[in-house]
Formats: sequence, structure tokens, C-alpha cells
Amino acid sequence: LNTIIALNPKALDEARALDAERKAKGPRSPLHGIPVLVKDNFDTYDLPTTGGSIGFKGAITAHDAFMVKKPREAGAVIIAKTNMDEMARGGNGVSSLGGQTLNAHRPDLIPGGSSAGTGSGLAAFFAPLGLGTETGGSVRHPANDNNIAGMVATEGLLSRAGIMPISMSQDRGGPMAASVYDLAVSLTVMAGVDPNDQITRLSIGKTPSAPYESYLKPGVLKGKRIGVLRD
Repeated sequence: LNTIIALNPKALDEARALDAERKAKGPRSPLHGIPVLVKDNFDTYDLPTTGGSIGFKGAITAHDAFMVKKPREAGAVIIAKTNMDEMARGGNGVSSLGGQTLNAHRPDLIPGGSSAGTGSGLAAFFAPLGLGTETGGSVRHPANDNNIAGMVATEGLLSRAGIMPISMSQDRGGPMAASVYDLAVSLTVMAGVDPNDQITRLSIGKTPSAPYESYLKPGVLKGKRIGVLRD
């Protein structure tokens, strides 16, 4: 499927250590031990960050992006960096380093982009949770095309620090997952003020006191009609 650019060689060791910690002390959060796919334009201190470009092959950053650091602290395991439209400019999921990402449901169809590898990887269930970014649809497009859930938060709710930028007025990161519930859980972990991104100060006093997942309403679609576009 060409969804993965780099695998974390220490993922199993990290998972075993987190399992032992969970057994001894209990879980850090609902994400404790959960494998996560990360789009390759998020900085990771232990894996290359390339933006899909062969020009950045092997480039290692000094720190995690804020949206990567928070799940790690919550006990998540970053298992891989995912393919994407090169430098997040495009909607078909192709890069010079990773090639053409394929749609996990229909390899003859595009997977959407630019968060193509995360979308297709989640559809293939390489992990239940992933991170994407968008400037004009790059989370929502692959979420739609791969039949998963994806969201981009209101600007200021999630830090952009450590994400390769395109447009500082439009760039946003967001979780991608198999379910809306999982999106809410990850949003609870990642939302917050980051001193390295001043736009997050806009969220001071505006985030809920309870976890985001507590506001979901089971059965909200009961009785609703759903239209399906067959073409």
C-alpha cells in the first residue's frame, strides 16, 4: 500500500515496557500502549522527518512536535511515519520518497491526501489511531476516501509547533482514527497551550473541564436517514 515511510525499530520494546508499567501502576491515559501512525511532516526525535521528500531522507529533528509529544507522554507508541503528498502539497498521496500510496479498500482508487499514508494505514488497521495535517482538506479528504474518522480542530486548540508549515494562517493538525470516540480521546490528550505556538493562547479558558469523549451522545443518529452517493 506504500503507507509507511519509516518504521520505529524500538516499538516492540517500548510496548513491552509500557505493558509492564501498566501492570505495575495502571494506565497513564486511555492511550496507554496504543499504537499510533504519524504523518511524516510531524517532527519526531527518534525517526526521520522528511515531508515525503527524498531531499530530507534521514533528517532527524531534535524534538517531537507538540502533537507527538503529548500522546507519547500519555503512553502511546509511535510505530511509524506515514507517506504523504510531498511537502503536503497535493491530494493524491504521492511523494518522491514513498511513491504512490494506495487506497486500502480499492488499490485502483486514490487514497486522498495529503495525509494519505495515515488514512490508508488506518483503513488497513496497521494502528487504530493516527495524526494528520491539513491546509485545505488534507485530513478530511483521506478520511472520507478511506472510510475512517478524521477531524481538524479549531485553530488554536492544537499546537502547530513541530509541523512542517505551508500556510501559517491555515495549517492545522488533527487526529484520524477508526471511530469518532477515538478522535475525542486523542483530542483530550493533545489539546492545550503550547508556549512554542502563540496561537494556542486563543484556547485559554475555552477548553472543557471534562474529557471531550464525555460529550459524545450515543444513539444520536437513531432515526436519522443517511443518503449514499453511488456514483
